[in-house]
Amino acid sequence: MPYQEIEDLPDIVKDNLPKHGQEIFRAAFNSAEEEYKEEERAFRVAWSAVKRVYKKQKGRIAFSSAKC
Repeated sequence: MPYQEIEDLPDIVKDNLPKHGQEIFRAAFNSAEEEYKEEERAFRVAWSAVKRVYKKQKGRIAFSSAKC
């Protein structure tokens, strides 16, 4: 199921990512879900897209130093 708004995202996404990260997740998830028609695969693609821009530092999500 595609997410129309970031407010529709799962709590784990909303609780752990800043708004920009949520937007990345939503766009990647929706694109992958449309292409592959597999929700589990779409989640993996979406988290991979987020990890390209963000990384976890001391338990907090932060921009990856390579992307700042």
